Amino acid sequence: MWVPPKMPNRITRVTTKTGDQGSTRLTFEHSIYKGNDILELVGVLDEANSVVGVLVQYIDTPFIEELKRIQSRLFDVGAALATEVIQPYWQRETQHVTESIKELNAKLEPLKEFVLPGGGKAAAFTHLARTTVRRAERVFWRYADEKLRESGIGAYLNRVSDYLFVLSRAIAETEEIWRPLKE
Repeated sequence: MWVPPKMPNRITRVTTKTGDQGSTRLTFEHSIYKGNDILELVGVLDEANSVVGVLVQYIDTPFIEELKRIQSRLFDVGAALATEVIQPYWQRETQHVTESIKELNAKLEPLKEFVLPGGGKAAAFTHLARTTVRRAERVFWRYADEKLRESGIGAYLNRVSDYLFVLSRAIAETEEIWRPLKE
């Protein structure tokens, strides 16, 4: 069983001024440039987590626990990047999300065309969360070394964005279908 490394209190103060010159620390070992790809990924994961947090404010109770689980896993991805310690449970988490997708999708009408993002406030925030997670996934694959590519994290991010798409359909007040441009 994987046991996380014992970490000291990580947030003893927020303003350190160490980032004022364009560098920061992901671990206590070394400083890195804020324009580094890994920080782009950590940042977009933070954005995705924040958007899911907004979504939680507008969604019905049955989905809140799943979304909070996703938020915690997004933090775990960031921790894996910062510490270079990759937890071995990503395939399990991906399978969990896959099962959640199947349950939600079984209750929906088959999709015949692309759906326009929207469908009410909660559904619109779900689409925003989906696209932010998709961006995190793209940045992940740009950054990922062999160890990360094999970790299952990329598949997890892909599945989470799939889940958010199906969730958006499940909670939509209305579902508007794309009307392609025609002559």
